[in-house]
Amino acid sequence: MIVSVGVDLIEVERVRRALEDAKIGQRFRHRVYTEKEIEYCEGKERGKYESYAGRFAAKEAVMKALGRGWGSKVSWLDIEALPSPGGKPELYLHNKTAVLARQRGIHHWSLSITHTGRYAMAYVIAQGE
Repeated sequence: MIVSVGVDLIEVERVRRALEDAKIGQRFRHRVYTEKEIEYCEGKERGKYESYAGRFAAKEAVMKALGRGWGSKVSWLDIEALPSPGGKPELYLHNKTAVLARQRGIHHWSLSITHTGRYAMAYVIAQGE
């Protein structure tokens, strides 16, 4: 049963500028992305910024599906978007964000990420029993 959905679209250039900014780049990277996400994105030969932007959009889409923005019940680092062994993007929720999802009756997530050189978009489906 579908509990809710979330979608987000972001400009890749906006994420690239934030990551490359000399003053905030490192802080932004480590505040928003998990170590595994950083390792994945940095390991890309091409499309590194598109991958970062897609993960940012996925986190925003999850927040929308949960009906909450970033704050006391939802953390950027508690939402992780990583590829499965076959390459399909998967969502992993941790800590307080995972607790909130369970309280809302969400037991499974489906995630789709797409991007061009200009935009990245993520769509999530939050499913219950």
